[in-house]
Amino acid sequence: MEKKKILYISQEITPYLPESEMSEIARYLPQGVQEKGREIRTFMPRYGCVNERRNQLHEVIRLSGMNLVIDDTDHPLIIKVASIQAARMQVYFIDNEDYFHRKQVVANSKGEEFPDNDERALFFARGVLETVIKLRWAPDIIHCQGWLTGLVPLFIKKYYYNNPLFKQSKVVYSLYNDEFKKTLNPDIKTKVLLEGMVPEDVSLLEKPDYVNLSKLAISYSDAIIQGTEKIHPELEKFVPETGKSFLGYQPKETYIAAYDDFYEKIW
Repeated sequence: MEKKKILYISQEITPYLPESEMSEIARYLPQGVQEKGREIRTFMPRYGCVNERRNQLHEVIRLSGMNLVIDDTDHPLIIKVASIQAARMQVYFIDNEDYFHRKQVVANSKGEEFPDNDERALFFARGVLETVIKLRWAPDIIHCQGWLTGLVPLFIKKYYYNNPLFKQSKVVYSLYNDEFKKTLNPDIKTKVLLEGMVPEDVSLLEKPDYVNLSKLAISYSDAIIQGTEKIHPELEKFVPETGKSFLGYQPKETYIAAYDDFYEKIW
């Protein structure tokens, strides 16, 4: 029987970033699921604070070299990879000098969120999906974690839906207590429109704040997981209204088995 394939797209993964509930789940969930006989691929951004030498990152030349056009400007897509030896798993990193070489993740040292976070989310989402196409790897489940992955469900359902690699893919979106405070650049609503997409597809981005970006991700996903004990109250109310498959918060002891069972239900 063919192994089920799960693509993990995560905003943060330990040990590359400090431990948090999200970074720990993004690190141990793929390992646990792989040990249950699944095939996995894991992606995160290559932030400037990720130490390449210590973590032994190296560029994957055969996957790099593509340019992604964001707001009419070409941005080179560089793919790097590192291994977590103890887990026998690789992590792919989406890299670009313009977006990911600063030393902080989503805000500067004063706590001010980067004004181009909209384009960083856009580049990351497209960078992962274009790389998966280059890998010729068809995921059964695409599991997105963190708001920086929030555009992936939209692109899967509205742009890449005809691509045979993604035709059968189910998208799972995990909600965390990871709210950003500053509204994203309002131009995001036009920047995200790829060929065949129309403004109505992204009407939620008229006001691109954390709640609306999360609602957009939820709306285009097939299933939702509550990753932290507390999430934004408006989203807590919104999820049941969508009627989508939902898995409530799972503690450390049970989440790997619970998530794996949940994947089975939505396949």
